[in-house]
Amino acid sequence: MKQILLITDGCSNVGTSPVLAAAEAREEGITVNVVGVIDYGTIGELGSREIEDIAKAGGGISQIVGTRQLAHTMQMMTRKTVVQTIQQAVNRELTQILGDHEPKTVTDLEPAKRAQVVEVMEDMAETTPLQVVLLIDVSASMKPKLSAVEEGIRDLMLSLQARMGQSHLSVFHFPGRHSGEEAVLDIDWTVDLSRVRSLFGRLQMKGATPTGPAIQRVIDFYRYGTLEGQQEIEGNYRIEREGMLGDNVV
Repeated sequence: MKQILLITDGCSNVGTSPVLAAAEAREEGITVNVVGVIDYGTIGELGSREIEDIAKAGGGISQIVGTRQLAHTMQMMTRKTVVQTIQQAVNRELTQILGDHEPKTVTDLEPAKRAQVVEVMEDMAETTPLQVVLLIDVSASMKPKLSAVEEGIRDLMLSLQARMGQSHLSVFHFPGRHSGEEAVLDIDWTVDLSRVRSLFGRLQMKGATPTGPAIQRVIDFYRYGTLEGQQEIEGNYRIEREGMLGDNVV
């Protein structure tokens, strides 16, 4: 099961529409969740609408929170989306198995059968392999919020480690350090909490927000990356290793 968890505080202003990019992710079987991290009153109506539209197009959920709620929200959204995705799959199976004249969703089943199906779904939510890419906006306005983002990542990794199923986390930030870098890989697939230490120590904050191209970069990472960290070269497109941590992580 694949997810992108986008953490941002404003409107995209460079490149492809993030809504179209999220729709592309959904077609690839990747759910896109969006957390809007704000100091209340600093995000406009347009930004809030974009956050909602990205999540809707990506088949995920969105929520606007303050920094204090960030860690809990990241855990909640990740787990909720797992359950939601499993329920959607079960509902599709019910429709195919039972046909048009029978209940088509779990909630339509009679209580005894519903309880059995829900129990199976809960077990699947804990045991299904999960991959989560955190995609972090590091534009200038995010600077005072990055310590909360780092804490949220640590808590999310603890939550993932508590699952019975195999869970892997990867981290990207955007924009990159150089012109044309829409997103940079900071941490390859890992279950190692130590790799999150000092995650944001060497970031250079920039003003542009290429959210759409960043989502597309993560889609390509899902297509061509591997859990062993060996990146496939596809034309001129190579996953960079010079992000926030690069090869200095131990």
